[in-house]
Amino acid sequence: RPLWQWILIYLILGAIIYGAVYYFFLNKNNGYNSNSSMQYASPSPSQETASPAMSKETTITLKPVNDSKEAGLATLTEENGQTRVVISLTGYTKDVQQPAHIHVGECPGVGAVKYPLTSIVNGASTTILAVTLDQLKKELPLAINVHKSTAEVSTYTACGALNIE
Repeated sequence: RPLWQWILIYLILGAIIYGAVYYFFLNKNNGYNSNSSMQYASPSPSQETASPAMSKETTITLKPVNDSKEAGLATLTEENGQTRVVISLTGYTKDVQQPAHIHVGECPGVGAVKYPLTSIVNGASTTILAVTLDQLKKELPLAINVHKSTAEVSTYTACGALNIE
C-alpha cells in the first residue's frame, strides 16, 4: 500500500481511540451509566449544603427490609438542574443485578415507581435524573427502594425515605 493509505488508516484509528478514551475516562459524566470511579459521601445524617457552584446535596439512609442484610446510603446531588443519585450498599450478593427505584410513598409500603434508577451491581449505582431537588421535594413522600434481583423484583431488600429539606 502507498504511504498515504497507511497514514490515513493510522489517523482514523487514532481518532477512534481518542474518542473512546475521552468518552469513558475524560468526560465529566464518566461514560454512559458508569458504575466506576464514583465518590461516596461519608455516612452522616441527611444534610443539604450549598457550594460555590450552587450545588445542593442530601444523603438518604437505606435500611434493610425483609430480613435482608443490605444497608447503605443514597447521595442526591443537584448539579445544573439535574440530580445525580449515587447508591452505595453493603451486604449485597456479588454480581447480582438489583433494580432500584424512587417510589411514591413511604417505607416499607411504597407505591408506584416514580423514577427508575440504574440497577445496583456489587453495591453501587449512579443515575442522573432530569429533575431538581426542589422538584423532588414537591413530590414527597418519596422513597428509594432496592429490589432483591430482576428475577425477584417483588422482594425488597433496602428502603429509605427521601427527606429533602
